[in-house]
Amino acid sequence: MKPFRLAALLCLSPLFASAEQVGEVGVDWTGNDIVIEAIADPEVKGVTCHVAYFDRGLIDRLSKGNWFEDPSNASIACRQTGPIEIGDIDRSQEGEDVFRASRSIILKSLRVKRIFDEENQTLIYLVHARELADGSAKLAISTVPLYGSGQ
Repeated sequence: MKPFRLAALLCLSPLFASAEQVGEVGVDWTGNDIVIEAIADPEVKGVTCHVAYFDRGLIDRLSKGNWFEDPSNASIACRQTGPIEIGDIDRSQEGEDVFRASRSIILKSLRVKRIFDEENQTLIYLVHARELADGSAKLAISTVPLYGSGQ
């Protein structure tokens, strides 16, 4: 890897949470799996999201001819897993990315975005695919109520 790319990657990596694989379920004989990852929100201590997505196996990639792309489908469930401490988060309606992972060689990524609903004192987590040319309507949300934590 070129030094500039490595430096850019190292600078960006603290901005997003890292995912820890906690489960993997085989769904067919071709090696396709559903992968489940735990993602702790880096700016909101005490909140963990679990994201499940489809990971294509080698036989499926060979038979369909699309080697470098995984489907956009994903689901998410976020829960309070400890005392909630909110750091410096984006409070706009656009929210901010908490996590992202590549779903193709360059054009598609899976993202988890956090949006703060201040009026209802709720954190909203949205999982969706972002593509360069065509957006995807495949999405899921999960919410974490703050229940009078004074945020």
